[in-house]
Amino acid sequence: HPHPPPHATHPPPPPETPDPHLARTPHPPTPTHPRSRAGPCGACSVHVRDLHGDRIRYRAVTSCLMPIGQLRGKHLVTIEGLNRDVVSPVQQAIIDEGASQCGFCTPGIVVSLTGYLIDGQRPVELEGVKAALGGHLCRCTGYRSLKACTRYLADVFTGNEDIESLISKGLLPAYFGKMSSRLRALSHTRPQDGSQPAEFYIAGGTDVYVQTDGVFPSERVTILDGLPEMEGIVATDDAVDVGALTTFEEFGNHSAILDIIPDIRDYMFLVASLQIRNRATLGGNIVNASPIGDMTILLLALGSVLVLRSGSKTRSVPMDRFYLGYKQLEKSPDEVLTRIRIPRPAPETRIGWEKVSKRKCLDIASVNSALRIRLDGDTIEDAVLAVGGVAPVPLLMSATGNFLRGRPVGSETVLGAAALAQEELSPISDVRGSATYKRLLVRQQILAHFDRLYPEHLDLEEMYEPR
Repeated sequence: HPHPPPHATHPPPPPETPDPHLARTPHPPTPTHPRSRAGPCGACSVHVRDLHGDRIRYRAVTSCLMPIGQLRGKHLVTIEGLNRDVVSPVQQAIIDEGASQCGFCTPGIVVSLTGYLIDGQRPVELEGVKAALGGHLCRCTGYRSLKACTRYLADVFTGNEDIESLISKGLLPAYFGKMSSRLRALSHTRPQDGSQPAEFYIAGGTDVYVQTDGVFPSERVTILDGLPEMEGIVATDDAVDVGALTTFEEFGNHSAILDIIPDIRDYMFLVASLQIRNRATLGGNIVNASPIGDMTILLLALGSVLVLRSGSKTRSVPMDRFYLGYKQLEKSPDEVLTRIRIPRPAPETRIGWEKVSKRKCLDIASVNSALRIRLDGDTIEDAVLAVGGVAPVPLLMSATGNFLRGRPVGSETVLGAAALAQEELSPISDVRGSATYKRLLVRQQILAHFDRLYPEHLDLEEMYEPR
């Protein structure tokens, strides 16, 4: 999530002289009842299926972050929807391995493991099971017994079955075989098309529900879902055009993105759980304007251009001009972000993405950064660095990028860039780390980018020697 929920029922009064790093745009009143919509535990995991050609496409999501308005024309699968007269192979594996303790988290785990088998395009393996369970927290026990379920499931499922095969093996109730025809028979007409101005636009909801608990003071809420102009990824010779409703998971799995960033799946693993990646959208991450938005920092380094629509009018805004101040955007209230255009990088361009947070995975960044860089021989032909967590906005490090261009790639250049970057930063101390710590992280992340992308050009002992 771009922001953690506040710890107090009511926010503290603002200081007499507001700090621009701490200023906030108005949010709906903080609810007085306990917060429930945060999405971190996975206990309420469900699967949602919509029509997507002939491909079976069930996506794991946390229901606490899923507005009912986004279920039009879709199949919602809860734990009750998987019930049969006997337990399923997934449930039997959990029983046999003693993998259920108090049971609070078990229903969601059953749903996620079942979804892993439905969507499996490869043999059942431990890494796939671990990825499917990445969004589940169990406070009773460890995950060793759940990992042991892999052996049981691998003996039953090949990882490439169709729905009828999964029904015959007892994984799914028989009614799943009729869901394609039933979905086609449903009306998919949207009650609203997103063209009318609204006070709140909801896409994935992974931030707004954390902030509001779903309590809005106005009925002027538009759910952005199923809008063709805001969906899909189109690759051309000179750009990759991404719909603003594209989820993190869709983005990280698309062949055009993998072509630009081959190891993006490694990065996405650090960002959020599968359930959240299936809900969080690129457009939401951008417009939320968090200084440490994970996808925002990457898209900024890629030189993205944003397409905004108001009624029938559209305009384009380069992303490096979109952020005017903390939560202040080059965007009018009636405009909606519809598309993100990513210029296709020149050949031999490499992309680096670093993140440090209190937890390794599934956590807000203390500092994150992305580097787009290209060499001509041993000389840096192009370099664009974006850093989050060190300024009121996602920060494009213009001076640092200019310093790198035209210089030979090597330890001296990298250390010079790391030193110059300190002059572009204005970090503050907060719950995620002191200003001094964040400055150190920026230095180390710049070194890490070059260590990852061009290790053969560097003297690592010289680079990492304490100074």
